[in-house]
Amino acid sequence: MDITRSTVFIPGATSGIGLALAVALHEQGSTVVVGGRRTDRLAQIAADHPGIDTVPIDITDPASIDDAARTVLGRHPDLDAIVAMAGIMQVEDWHRRESFLASAERTVITNVLGPIRLIGAFVEHLQRRPDATIVTVSSGLAFVPLAATPSYDASKAAIHRLSEALRLQLADTGVDVVEIVPPAVATDLLPGQRDNPIAMPLEEFVSEVVDLLRSQPGAPEVLVERVGFLRHAEAHGTFDEVVATLNASDHHGR
Repeated sequence: MDITRSTVFIPGATSGIGLALAVALHEQGSTVVVGGRRTDRLAQIAADHPGIDTVPIDITDPASIDDAARTVLGRHPDLDAIVAMAGIMQVEDWHRRESFLASAERTVITNVLGPIRLIGAFVEHLQRRPDATIVTVSSGLAFVPLAATPSYDASKAAIHRLSEALRLQLADTGVDVVEIVPPAVATDLLPGQRDNPIAMPLEEFVSEVVDLLRSQPGAPEVLVERVGFLRHAEAHGTFDEVVATLNASDHHGR
């Protein structure tokens, strides 16, 4: 992925990491299309960042994904990258069915089915491009569980494994699969996370991600330094220690 000249669609990018990444890629020279449910936010983004295109999309609605894909490809037939950015994270109590089931279902629909449907809407087009990229977004919690967010942890573990399998299956095409693995980042993903002193500042995270995308364009995973202790805990033999530390603190990994 050449971030200086790609044409990138990023749904779920009306705030947080998605919006910051969209703006950063646009500043690097990419043509960027931002997608989201809230048309007022999309209008504000277009006003604040001339040159960034916007398209309404509800990642939980298959028809909306298909409509957005037609719109994006109609306006940008040279699209060569998508970023499956949308995601939700909710604290759950699994001691009782009524305390978690609805949240768990929303999380799976948004965080797992959403990216699967999004990729499905664009994968044939991307294979027709000489070079193309599917970017997924997992989490440090795909590798070390946070007890408070079981469904989120599981959804991001699914995205990690999906990314690995897609990378193998699409190896006979010109489509790369790149997985961004965030640590806890100072956003509104969870209440209070923006002000959590343990969370990585948003601007610092996105700056490091952009640097890695630029300097390591063929890397299968984008790992900022601060996520390494989660990503490599099992390989380094520190899994139990990291699990204990993570769950004894107010640390929330994205």
